[in-house]
Amino acid sequence: MKREQEDRTVAQEARSLPLSGIRVIDLTSVVMGPYASQMLGDFGADVIKIEAPEGDSTRYTGPATEHGMAAVFLGVNRNKRSVVLDLKRPEAQAALLKLIGTADVFMHSIRPQKLAPLGLAPNALMARHPKLIFAGLHGFTERGPYGGRPAYDDIIQGMSGLAALMQHQGGEPRYFPTIAADKTSGLFASNAILAALMLRERTGQGGFVEIPMFESMVAFNLVEHLYGGHFDPPLAPPGYPRVLDRWRRPYRTADGFICMMPYTNQHWRQFFAEAGQPALADDPRFTDIASRTRNIGMLYETTGRFVAGRSTAAWLEACERLQIPAAPMRQLEELPSDPHLEAIGFFSEHEDAGLGRVRFPGVPVQMNRQPFAIAIPPRLGEHTREILEEIGLAKGEVDALLRQSEPRGAGALPAMAEQQ
Repeated sequence: MKREQEDRTVAQEARSLPLSGIRVIDLTSVVMGPYASQMLGDFGADVIKIEAPEGDSTRYTGPATEHGMAAVFLGVNRNKRSVVLDLKRPEAQAALLKLIGTADVFMHSIRPQKLAPLGLAPNALMARHPKLIFAGLHGFTERGPYGGRPAYDDIIQGMSGLAALMQHQGGEPRYFPTIAADKTSGLFASNAILAALMLRERTGQGGFVEIPMFESMVAFNLVEHLYGGHFDPPLAPPGYPRVLDRWRRPYRTADGFICMMPYTNQHWRQFFAEAGQPALADDPRFTDIASRTRNIGMLYETTGRFVAGRSTAAWLEACERLQIPAAPMRQLEELPSDPHLEAIGFFSEHEDAGLGRVRFPGVPVQMNRQPFAIAIPPRLGEHTREILEEIGLAKGEVDALLRQSEPRGAGALPAMAEQQ
């Protein structure tokens, strides 16, 4: 009963949200697409997640108190409804096409060459539904030589230069310890879909939007790391020296670590004075941002020696007094008790009959100074009957689809896990 009340409250609040009235059919899986559609759901869109009978693979990734509701799935699937369809069956394909006919946005992470056999060829769909936003979340732009290849986060981190950046800093290639390519590309996808919806408001026409992971991450990485390559001939090798230096890390204090960032000339002058070395502010290696960038390793190493002599609390006090940006280094488990996050109620907690007490990080943005509500991610197929009846399928048709959509056996891989 409590879950139903929460769902009704969220549904009522959604009517006043910016994407209220927008329906999104989400045929994506894993993280990139679900992260993008979660943001659309946060803003009030009716996001209908289409899943294979076994469900999105992330339903089984990480710890869980209920089968099919594992931690990674909870992280990217709030504020959605779930419909199970076995798209290997013609009746399920027909139901999906009927659902798409009610939608403003259709988004998928299926490789382009696999769309036509499912009846989802973009030109045909957009001809039938001229106002539809058709969003393809791909590994690579379709028209290039990599078009149609499968892609996952590790692959794209390696291809886009992220692993090489780690090698430059630490001596061996490594992936970022976060699924950076999936999440960053998901942000690109949500922005592109919102832009397409704005264009439709002006023109009355939908359109095709392609969001490739590889190109998204190359663009992301080269914001600062194209560096001297902006010029012809290049004025410096690629790679922004300040962020690549091996000494760029939290400073060790006498009793822990601190994240401290003197940046302006005034900051550094004040820091050197506080450290008892005011003459260093006039050292030619450190006098301005250009010289500090050229000598960044020496600057960070020197700073580290000074910082190591005092406690974290002492440096936090000094930095606040000098207005130098600084903060304690947090462990992941400390974030829910961070005083700022606690004060703004960033984390929300929910009681659920199956999951028990669960916690979610909040929607980071606010609108009109109001936070966005969060609904617990859906169980697999939780809304199948409700939604199929909404689009006019008869009870017998729905019953048949539900029978067809029963899981094909324990341990089977989700049919949509090999999309992207």
